[in-house]
Amino acid sequence: MTAIQICALIALIILAGLLVWAGYIMGHTDGMSAGMKQSDDILRAESAKTISELRASLKFIKADHAHLAQFSKRLQQALTLGNPERQTLLEIAEKLRIAADTFAAFRTGKKLEHETRALIDQALAMANLLKPAELTGLAKVEVVPLRIALSTEDAENAAVFFQQEHQAIATAAQSRGAA
Repeated sequence: MTAIQICALIALIILAGLLVWAGYIMGHTDGMSAGMKQSDDILRAESAKTISELRASLKFIKADHAHLAQFSKRLQQALTLGNPERQTLLEIAEKLRIAADTFAAFRTGKKLEHETRALIDQALAMANLLKPAELTGLAKVEVVPLRIALSTEDAENAAVFFQQEHQAIATAAQSRGAA
């Protein structure tokens, strides 16, 4: 082999090595970009799942809040009946007792006496329902594990919110009881 052939062989080997190296670098770059794209797709899918779970949780919480607001409104309406109405019912029950005793004394009719005594029981039951309730203590709060992980800050904010709601309800009930 001549010197020119040897140089050409070395040049071909170097060019083949450069070609293999360039192919490796291009393949590595393509593999990295495909891996990054696949990783981004997986992250987007997980984020979309988390977002849908959070939206479902928000929808549930909104429905629960609406239910609690409606319950609170009904409770406040029920609390508008207070001690004056209770006293009126007790007075009605006393007058019905007098009427029942009168019917029993005149022996005009057992049916009227029984109906009057039934009305007495109903009036006393309604008066008992209007009896002011006493708050015996603070509400018991249990921590229940959720499917959706919340941060500690969110959990603390929720606990503060429910404590404030309980205190507002307790003070409203006490102010109505004092009035």
